[in-house]
Amino acid sequence: MDQQRRDYRAELAEFLRARRDAVTPEQVGLPRGVGHRRAPGLRREEVALLAGVSITWYTWLEQGRRINASPDVLSAIGRALRLDEAGLDHLLSLAQPTSAPLAAPREAPTALVRLIESMEPAPAYVLGPHWEFLAWNRAQARLYPRIAELDGIECNLLWVLFADPFTRELIVDWDIHARQALAEFRAATSARRSDPEFTELVGKLGADSAEFAEWWPEHSVAQFETRLRRFRHPAAGVLTFEYQQLAPVEWPSLRVVCQLPVPGDDSEERLAVRHYLV
Repeated sequence: MDQQRRDYRAELAEFLRARRDAVTPEQVGLPRGVGHRRAPGLRREEVALLAGVSITWYTWLEQGRRINASPDVLSAIGRALRLDEAGLDHLLSLAQPTSAPLAAPREAPTALVRLIESMEPAPAYVLGPHWEFLAWNRAQARLYPRIAELDGIECNLLWVLFADPFTRELIVDWDIHARQALAEFRAATSARRSDPEFTELVGKLGADSAEFAEWWPEHSVAQFETRLRRFRHPAAGVLTFEYQQLAPVEWPSLRVVCQLPVPGDDSEERLAVRHYLV
């Protein structure tokens, strides 16, 4: 537990520094002042002033020292850093981690497998707590045929998104969707920072993807948002689906991701009738 708390304090310190660097004085109503700034973001004393805490206390927090902070004080810091709801939740989870994350099945429960199969011909899959693929339906295999070839740590949505060249060609506006997914992944896995599987995945992604290595230290976080996603499919052409996510009450550590048809669009039918080799 002591090691886990040290890990969270280090993550908290990095998060605070990254978010402070991302906020300019003008955004929070402060003058830029005179003198040279080493970075365009806020200074520590400015965050402390805006949050109503001492500069010494805030500096210790940003240095990862062993200090306690109440939810009210953390909320004040979050407001000073212009955090949204996802960012504030992430800040609180790092500053006050729970004793242990929820246990999760290693395989997709039969009920969830039946659920995604019933969604045919809409592509759907089940994710584990580190975004590993636990199950997928035939439509998802048609959309992304390489899913059946994945093994080990690479059988993971984030690895597929960042490290598989096929996916970069498949997803239209890949960089926009990759950044959004990365922010959602960080927010969704706050309680899993000390898991060996999490550490291994982040290390491999940092080695396999230049974009991941560049963007991960930014510490962006975001809640999941329903959105349209377009695919440049090698056989079915350009496909459009509504990207949606469900959280099963019985297995809260798992996620069901479904890509629903858009009214008036025939992407689902075109994907269903195409037979192709990749």
